[in-house]
Amino acid sequence: MSFRGSYTVCVTPFDAEGRVDLDSLRRYVDWQIAEGVHGLIPLGSTGEFLSLTRDERAAVAETVITQTAGRVPVLIGTAAEWTDEAVALSREAESLGADGVMLVPPYYSSPTEAELVAHFTKVAEALSIPVMLYNNPFTANVDLSAALVGRLSQVDNISYIKDTSKNVHRVTELLEACQGRMTVFAGYYPWESYLDGAEGYSSVMSNIAPRLSADMFTRTVDGSGEGRAIYLRCLPLINALAGDLYVSATKAAMGMVGQPMGDPRPPRLPLPEAKRAELHAILTDLGLLAEA
Repeated sequence: MSFRGSYTVCVTPFDAEGRVDLDSLRRYVDWQIAEGVHGLIPLGSTGEFLSLTRDERAAVAETVITQTAGRVPVLIGTAAEWTDEAVALSREAESLGADGVMLVPPYYSSPTEAELVAHFTKVAEALSIPVMLYNNPFTANVDLSAALVGRLSQVDNISYIKDTSKNVHRVTELLEACQGRMTVFAGYYPWESYLDGAEGYSSVMSNIAPRLSADMFTRTVDGSGEGRAIYLRCLPLINALAGDLYVSATKAAMGMVGQPMGDPRPPRLPLPEAKRAELHAILTDLGLLAEA
């Protein structure tokens, strides 16, 4: 199985008491697939994985995999600061039926390149499913350079990367460094990244607008020229979901489009009212607001 297209980095729904809401998660999965999403990635940054217990992470992974039932690929976020824990989480994901795993680098220990190679290699060698690296220097405090990713692409199973460096030229650098061994997913600037050779978009906006995100991919790579128009329409939403409040903004927007997922867990707070008004206006322009 190969991964390509618009993959939603899924939010984790909570109920009014702050508990993981698995019933809402099942409905969300069905809605995402019905809207045409090409794949799902729960338990990433947008999924608040660091705010979940180990048992909750397992429950979310199992629920998404079971509810998806093979209709689209599912990659499970299995990042951890300790390599052995990342291995255990990744093996668990594979045993549950995941199609792949996604890992951000260890985010507190300021690892050296040698330590990063050792970390990702140990995880990959423990699995028979693909590993997607996740480069997000803004939250992980580690930037996976193209040269380093080129080294990692020589490890069996490490065959995808989500790059959120916000440097579109990085796509070209990655493709040159990896020599066909790595498929690049954009984490930001999807349209420009597609033109540079990215084959997917690990999309936050797809939580709110899965059909638009999927159509942006399809209408760009099919050569019709319609992808740019979709992208320009969506760019205000993409920008509104970026920055430090991305989880709060995404959850606020989901409530506005009729897919409530609860508030984020502390220390995150609900989106401030001024930001909510801006988001409401953007969703109004896109025609995405739920009917009252």
